[in-house]
Amino acid sequence: MSKSVLIVDDNAFIRTTLCRLFTSREFHVCGEAENGQQAIARAQEMNPDLIVMDLSMPVMNGLQAVSALKRLMPNVPIILFSDYSDTLSKQVAQSAGFSALVSKSQPASALIAAARELCFPSAA
Repeated sequence: MSKSVLIVDDNAFIRTTLCRLFTSREFHVCGEAENGQQAIARAQEMNPDLIVMDLSMPVMNGLQAVSALKRLMPNVPIILFSDYSDTLSKQVAQSAGFSALVSKSQPASALIAAARELCFPSAA
């Protein structure tokens, strides 16, 4: 059974690229958001199995959004997928509420691997 993914990034090109990446037997994209505020609303509407979120966004950034989402949906894993993830430590990201940290400079396979590990832990 495929897992639903909510894509959150203020860059439309990155959202489109991630939507293509997460279209497979394992995953399907249930929605998109361009800022943290939209992410919270869409997550509540769509109940995704996974959220992939940027850090730096207008209106509400990823840190603010992850805090609210973890209160509302504590069991939904959230991957921080950001240019800034190289400067953030894994420990800082996890203490903020993110389940995993993947840099946009890493290959796409790293993001898919993190998603698989979070959504299909018994297969890892």
